[in-house]
This record gives sequence, structure tokens and C-alpha cells, in this order.
Amino acid sequence: MFDKYLIDETTLRNTGPADAPTGFAFEAKLGYYRGIGLSMIEKLDVSIDGETVARDAVRFDEGKGPISLDEMETAYDRRWPFGTPATISVQYPGGFPKGEHELSLVEQLRVSYLPFPSVNTDVKRVTF
Repeated sequence: MFDKYLIDETTLRNTGPADAPTGFAFEAKLGYYRGIGLSMIEKLDVSIDGETVARDAVRFDEGKGPISLDEMETAYDRRWPFGTPATISVQYPGGFPKGEHELSLVEQLRVSYLPFPSVNTDVKRVTF
């Protein structure tokens, strides 16, 4: 439903030292209309040009500090409200590649009243 709004490509930036980036980050929004507890987020897949980044290289921060995707599984006291941007940080040696690339995000959510996972996908063509 809100898939085209997941990635805010204007927030894409490298992280770490300017002369030797260790990764990149961008802001993302939830693709579900109600907000959700972090423990109900089953998957956050980040891909560059179709190649998915390793799960353990991704961190999530909705404003209460970065956590790994594994830590999110038991983050029962944290929520991602609808419309609130969260920072997705990725450990990626050298930072985001220069030039034009495809950045994608897949959010797989466990919603209590749906008998199937809610899967939201956004793909943006970015020049960095």
C-alpha cells in the first residue's frame, strides 16, 4: 500500500570516516498503516543492484538507539509508528558505491490479524 514511500533516497549517506567509509545509512518508513512493535518485523532486507546485504550487517533505529535485526526479535518494548522515519544503517566497506545503483528494501511484517506476512518492497534508482 505505502511501498513507494519506504525508502527516502534523499537521506542516503555514507557512514564512518569521510576518506574511508565503513557503511551507509538511509531513512525508511513503515509500509503498514498502523505502526508495529519491532518484534513483529520478521525481515528487513537491504539490497544493492539485486544483491542482498548480510542480515548481520543491518542495524535499525527508530529513535531509541540502533539495534541488530536479531535484537529486534525480542524488542517487545519498542515500536515503529506509522509515518515516523527510522534509520537503516548498513555495514558496507567502502560505503555506498559511486554512480547509479538500485537500492531496495523489503519489510516483512507479522500482523496479528493477517493469516500471511505483510510484505512491502521499495526500489529506488539512486545516483551517489
